[in-house]
Amino acid sequence: MPVYDYFCEENGKTVAVKHDMETVLSTWGEVCYAAQVSLGETEFLAAVRKVLSVPNISIPVANSNLKNLGFTKLVKRGDGVYENVTRTGDEPRYMQAGDKSSLPHFSKKITD
Repeated sequence: MPVYDYFCEENGKTVAVKHDMETVLSTWGEVCYAAQVSLGETEFLAAVRKVLSVPNISIPVANSNLKNLGFTKLVKRGDGVYENVTRTGDEPRYMQAGDKSSLPHFSKKITD
């Protein structure tokens, strides 16, 4: 379900509301009810307008970029077997459930 931002000129607040495309919200009370937030000091019938907002877009990141950023990506290859596609140095290529020696070197990647 999409998320829409509504702006109320009376109080200067913008509220994000998740609802279907057919729903029309025109008052502060309707927006607050849909978002399950308090009306505050603003009147229920105060006018609101839908505003444009930046959409959430997921951009795929290459394994090499994840590796350079210090992330570990495990891809399931079988029952209890995961391939470490971002392995570095002497890390094992495959991680097996129950085998601690096959775990990635998280302590080398996590720093303060």
